[in-house]
Amino acid sequence: MPDETPSAETIRTRAESQFESPVTALSELDGGEVGTVYRVEFADRSPVVAKAGDTPLTVEAEMLRYLARESPLPVPEVYDAADDLLFLQYVDGDGRFTESVERDIADHLAALHEVTADRSGFSFDTLSGPYHFPNPWTESWVEFFREHRLLDVADAAAAEGTLPATDRERVTALASDLDSLLAEPDEPSLVHGDVWRENVVVRDGRVRAFLDPATYYGHPEVELAYVAAFDGFGDAFFDRYDELRGIDPGFFETRATVYGVHPLLEHVRYFGRDYLPHLREALDELGY
Repeated sequence: MPDETPSAETIRTRAESQFESPVTALSELDGGEVGTVYRVEFADRSPVVAKAGDTPLTVEAEMLRYLARESPLPVPEVYDAADDLLFLQYVDGDGRFTESVERDIADHLAALHEVTADRSGFSFDTLSGPYHFPNPWTESWVEFFREHRLLDVADAAAAEGTLPATDRERVTALASDLDSLLAEPDEPSLVHGDVWRENVVVRDGRVRAFLDPATYYGHPEVELAYVAAFDGFGDAFFDRYDELRGIDPGFFETRATVYGVHPLLEHVRYFGRDYLPHLREALDELGY
């Protein structure tokens, strides 16, 4: 783990060394909840993004490189990566999410989900924000989701004191019934893992890049459920995805809510008990 987040002056110095050009401006961008993100401008080359943080940013770099190498998903190029500082291609966006853009997002995710593996998991453990994501190769998707997503984050949140024991018991009961609630995919698909508006750069009605992945192989419905959980995109997205790959019956009625318990647990863990009512509402809806 990095000892501390680099200062703006340190970032400036390291950028000038990496790109062999004087830095003319360093401006902070909206960078989500983890780390600090800057646009770095130079005297004689195009701008880059510098992301600084106290989680190992080499993990993010490896995920981006994997997606660039193994999938058609557009992601920013990685220029250089250390645990405390990541230099990426700067991709400009206008932030306008129209129905046309939603359909384009669906096109990209449908193409990503055509990349498959014979088991669920990933070739290395990854991160979601500041948190470790275990990704052991697992024959059963349901087992993977139960052990390495749902129960893993519930155990951590309970140990850290953000998830009360009674709610932990409800999540355990849900986890024990996953075999009857979820289905195994024909083949596990490569998923981005953290698709919402802040992680999609759009401009002029098209997607330019997907940011901040939490990549692994699993049921593609888990990606759709994450989108549904945070109301990021509307019917245009889901209708287009359904045209391309199909959405099986029962997804919106039950499975989206089951999968949505996981990001709600992440939010309880990260933001605290303010998210407990949302988690309890989902568990109530599922009958737990």
